[in-house]
Amino acid sequence: MEKTFHTGAAECEARERRRYDSAGIARDYVNAAGKRESISDASRQKLYEAMSQERLDGDALSPVYVFRQRESYSVTINSPGLYQWRLRPEDYADRSADGDGRYEGELLAPSLALSLPGSLACGYYHLTLRAGAQFWHSRIVIAPHRCFERPPNEKLWGMCVQLYTLRSEEDWGIGDFSTLKDALYQTARRGGAFVGVNPLHALYPAVPENASPYSPSSRTALNVIYIDVLSVPEFRASAAAQRWWQEEVTQCEWRRLRSTDSVDYSAVAALKLHALRLAWQAFSDTARQQAFQRFQDERGESLIRQAEFDALHEHLKQQNANAWGWPVWPDAYRQPNSDAVRQFVKAHQDDVQFYVWLQWLAHQQLGECFTLSRRLGMAVGLYGDLAVGVAEGGVQTWCDRTLYRLKASIGAPPDPLGPQGQNWGLPPMDPHVLRQRAYSPFIDVLRANMRYFGALRVDHVMSLLRLWWIPYGETASAGGYVNYPLDDLLAILALESQRHRCAIIGEDLGIVPPEIVQKLREAGVLSYKVLYFEQQSDGFRPPERYFPQSLATPTTHDLPTLIGYWQKGDLILGESLGIYPDADVLTSLQRARDDDKRALAKLLVERGLLAELPSFDTMTDGLNTALHRFVASTSSQMVGIQPEDWLRVATPVNVPGTSDQYPNWRRRLPASLAYAFESPLGQKLLEAVQQGREGSVPDA
Repeated sequence: MEKTFHTGAAECEARERRRYDSAGIARDYVNAAGKRESISDASRQKLYEAMSQERLDGDALSPVYVFRQRESYSVTINSPGLYQWRLRPEDYADRSADGDGRYEGELLAPSLALSLPGSLACGYYHLTLRAGAQFWHSRIVIAPHRCFERPPNEKLWGMCVQLYTLRSEEDWGIGDFSTLKDALYQTARRGGAFVGVNPLHALYPAVPENASPYSPSSRTALNVIYIDVLSVPEFRASAAAQRWWQEEVTQCEWRRLRSTDSVDYSAVAALKLHALRLAWQAFSDTARQQAFQRFQDERGESLIRQAEFDALHEHLKQQNANAWGWPVWPDAYRQPNSDAVRQFVKAHQDDVQFYVWLQWLAHQQLGECFTLSRRLGMAVGLYGDLAVGVAEGGVQTWCDRTLYRLKASIGAPPDPLGPQGQNWGLPPMDPHVLRQRAYSPFIDVLRANMRYFGALRVDHVMSLLRLWWIPYGETASAGGYVNYPLDDLLAILALESQRHRCAIIGEDLGIVPPEIVQKLREAGVLSYKVLYFEQQSDGFRPPERYFPQSLATPTTHDLPTLIGYWQKGDLILGESLGIYPDADVLTSLQRARDDDKRALAKLLVERGLLAELPSFDTMTDGLNTALHRFVASTSSQMVGIQPEDWLRVATPVNVPGTSDQYPNWRRRLPASLAYAFESPLGQKLLEAVQQGREGSVPDA
C-alpha cells in the first residue's frame, strides 16, 4: 500500500508539473552568473493559480493565426466537417469596390487544410468559417519579416531626456510639451537626429506623487501634467484665467515651483489643473469644439473610460486621502460598469468631459512636437519609450480583470545590480488571454505609442519572450518565468513598425536569454548598448566591435550618470539606502567598479582619446569629453547622450529597487538645454560627438 501511495503521489506531482509546463511556466532559468536555477513547484503552483483558467479548446478555429510574409498561409481546421469560408481585410468596410480584397470558398476538414492566397499583402484580415448555422471567426495577421529600419549607412545621434527634468523660460516647475519643442530645436540646429523621452503614459492626476513613468495608469493615454498651460488658446482667451494668472499669490507659487531642484508634483498638478479648469470654462470656439468631437469619435471607449476613471478618482481622493487606486475604493466603484459608477458619470458629466479635453490637449501638443521634428528635418524626430506594463490601481486594470492578472506582479530575479531581485508592482498580461483576444490589447498599445514617434524604445524587450512573475505578496526571489508567444508578438511589432515608419529599439539589458537575441536581430530590432555593460573577456568592447544594429549610450535613467559612475556615487548612495544585503556585496561591487574604471581608462589612452591615465577619483572635463567621443565613435547606428552628463549632474534620477527611500523621478536639471549646449563643456562634448559620428576613434 505504501508503494502504491507513493507511486500515485509521484504521478500526481508529474501531472501537475506538466500542467504548469503547458501553461508556459518555466521549470528553471539561467541566472546572471550563467548558472541554471530551478523554480520551485510551490512557486509554479502559485503562478498557475494567478493565471486565467479559461481556455478556448475545441473550436474549429483558433482566435488568431500569425504568418510572416511569403510563408505558406495554411490554417488547420480543428474540427471535421464541410465548411464555407470567407476572408476579408479588417478595413474591408472602407473599400469602395465590392469584392476588392475578399476571398471565399469551401473546404472539407480534416481532409484539407485551408490554404489562404499567397498574394495577401501585409496586414490584418478577418476569417469567417461557417458550417450550417454555426460560425467561427479568427484574425489572420500577415507580417513583414523586419521592422522599419533607417538606411544602414546613417550614423545618427540625439539627446535622451527625462521630460519632467527639463527647464525653460516659462515652465511651471516641470518640463512640458513646449519644453520638448525647445529640446527639438536645440538638438536639430546642431545636427542631432532625435530627442528621446521617458514614457509619456497617463499617470494619476488625483495622486500626482505616483510619478514613475514606468508604473502608468494606462499605456494608451497621455500624461496630462505635460500640457503647457500657457499655450492653450482657452487659457489665453479666458478673462477669469488671466486675472487669476496675474494675481500675486499665483505668480509667487509659479516662481517657487520653477526654482525647486526637484519636481513638486502635488503643487505642480494643483496649479496646472486649476488653470486648466478655468480654461475649460471658456471652451466655446466652434472649430475647436468640432475637432474635439472628432477626437472623441476616433478614440472611442478607451478614452471615455480614462476620463471616467480620472474624474471618479479625483472625487474619491477628496473624500479619502488614502484612495490611491481602485483596489481601495468603496466596493460600489470597483467595477467600471457598476450602477454607482454609471450614476457618478451621469451626475458629473462636466468633470468627465474635462478629463477627455485634457487628453485632447495633450495629444494636440505632442502632435505639434512630432510635426516640428519633421519640419526641422530630423531623421528620426521624436523617440519614445514604451513601459513594460501598467500599475495595479490604474484605469487599465480597473477595466480589465481578465487580461491583467492581479494575483501576480512582474519584476526581475536577483542579480548583481539587484541582489534581492526587483518587484515592479505591475500586474502581468496573461499570455493565454492575450492570444484569445487575437492580440488586440498588444496592437492597441503599439499603435498608441507609435503615433507620434520615429523610433520607439521597448522597455524590457525580453517581455516578448518571457516575464518574471511574482506571486502576490511574495518577494522577487519567489517568482518564476512565464513564457509569451514571441514569434507572434515580434511579427505584430514588425507590422505596426512598418505601418508607422517607426524604428524599434529593444531594451535588452539584464538576463537576456539566447533564444531571443537572434530573433530580435532578424526582425530588425535595434539592440540597446550601454557603455558600462559593453565588456568582453579582454576588457571593454572597442567601438568598432559594437553591433551596428543598435543604439549606444553612456548610461540610462536606471543607472548612475557618468560622474556618479566614475566617482562611485551610486554605490555610496546604495549603501545609505540599504540596497545591499551585506558588506561583502558592497565590497565586491566597489572592487569591480575600480577594475572597470582602470580597464576603460586604459582603452581610452590606447585609442588616443586621453594623453594619460585620468584621475580615478574625479570626473574631469577631459575624461567626460573622451567618454562622449568614444561612445559616438561606436559602430552603432544611433547614439543617445543625456544632458545630465553635460551639466555635471552626479545624482541619479532613479534608483531601482527603491520607492520611498529615494525621491525617484523628481530631480530636475540645474540649467536649461540651451545652456548645456552653449556652455564651454557642452560645446566640447558636442564637437566630440560630431567627430565621433563622422569618423572613428584616433589610432593610438
